[in-house]
Amino acid sequence: MSEYLPGLAGVPATKSNISAIDGEKGVLYYRGYPIEQLAKHSSFEETTLLLLDGELPNQTDLNEFDEQLRENRQVKYHIRELMKALPATGHPMDMLQTAVASLAMFYPGNECLTSKSVCEDMNYIHNMTVKIIARMGTMVAMWQHLRSGYEPPAPRDDLNYAQNFLYMLNRKEADPLLARIMDVCLILHAEHTINASTFSTLVTASTLASPYSVIAAAIGTLSGPLHGGANQRVLEMLNEIGSPEKAEAYVDKKLADKQVIWGMGHREYKTKDPRATILQGLVAQLMEARGGAVNPLMEIALAVEKVVEDRLAHKGVYPNVDFYSGILYHEMGIPGDQFTTIFAMSRSAGWLAHWREQLADNRIFRPTQVYIGSPERDYVSIEKR
Repeated sequence: MSEYLPGLAGVPATKSNISAIDGEKGVLYYRGYPIEQLAKHSSFEETTLLLLDGELPNQTDLNEFDEQLRENRQVKYHIRELMKALPATGHPMDMLQTAVASLAMFYPGNECLTSKSVCEDMNYIHNMTVKIIARMGTMVAMWQHLRSGYEPPAPRDDLNYAQNFLYMLNRKEADPLLARIMDVCLILHAEHTINASTFSTLVTASTLASPYSVIAAAIGTLSGPLHGGANQRVLEMLNEIGSPEKAEAYVDKKLADKQVIWGMGHREYKTKDPRATILQGLVAQLMEARGGAVNPLMEIALAVEKVVEDRLAHKGVYPNVDFYSGILYHEMGIPGDQFTTIFAMSRSAGWLAHWREQLADNRIFRPTQVYIGSPERDYVSIEKR
C-alpha cells in the first residue's frame, strides 16, 4: 500500500478483541458489553479486570484483584521526593509522565528488554499491570498537595479505588454519591479502541520497552488538547462564553474562523458520544442531590450543544466525552488542570490491556512513508553555494 492517508484515517493498525465502537449508532462496547450497562452495574475494579482478562470475573477473582490494587497503592519515598523537586507551576500531566517513567528506576519491570520469554509470563504481566494502575491514582492525588507545599495523605486500603482517590485528593472521605460518580467516570474513560494514546502504547510496547515507558509514552500522547486535554479546554471555553445567550454568537464566530469548538465532534461517532450522554446524566443527578440548582456552566453547555446541533448535525458533529466531563469534575471540586490526569489514571486500564494483547502476538511497528523530498543530487562544496 503506497497511498498516503493523513493521520492514518481508516487504516487498520492492529487486531483487537478489547473494545469496539459502532459510530453510526453511537455505541461503545468493552469486551462485548455496552458501556451503559457497565456504567450502571459495574465498578472500576471489575471493569478493569474485564478489560484485562476478557470476561467478567467471579466474586473470588474480583476480590483478589481488588485486594492486589489496595496493597500496591503506596509509592516509595524516592518518588515523593522526586515529585517535590518538580516545579509547582508545571502541568500535572507533565508531572505524571515524569513520575510514571521514574517508577522503572525504583521498581523491577525491565525484564522484557532482555528476555522475550518473560513477556509471555502472565504472572509478570499481571503483576506489572496491578502495580501501575494502583499507583496512578496515588500519584495524581499526591501532586495536588505536593505542589502546594504540603505532605499528601497516605493511601488507605479500606477504601475502593474511587473512594481512596477522592480521600487522598481532599483529605476526607467522599460523599457516597460523589464516590459512585467518580467510579462511573473511571469506567467511562477506561478504554476506547485504537485512539492516539493507545496507538502510542502499541508502538512503544512493540519494542519490548518497560511497561513504565509504555504508559509514560501514552500519557504524553494523551496530554495534547486534541486528545485528553480537551476537557480542560471545554471548561475554559464555557467560562469564556459567560452566559447561555452568548453561545450562538460564539459558536458562529468559531465556525466562521474555522476554529475548534472544544468537546464537539469525534472521528468515530456520527452521533452523540454515549459517554457524553452518561456524563450529562451524572451532572443532572449531582445537581438534583444538591437541591436542583442548575450549574451556570451546564446551562451554557446545553446552549452550545443546541447551537452546534443546529449547525453541524448534518456532518455528524455532537458532544464527545470531554464536553461534560469537565463540568462534572468542576462540580466535584477538582482543579481544571487535573482533569486529564484523572483521564490517564482511568485509561491506564485500557492501555495495559492493549500492552498485554500486543505482547501476545508481537511485531515491532515499522510503517513506511511517501517520500516527497528532493530527487538524487550531488553535494556542492560550501565555497560554491
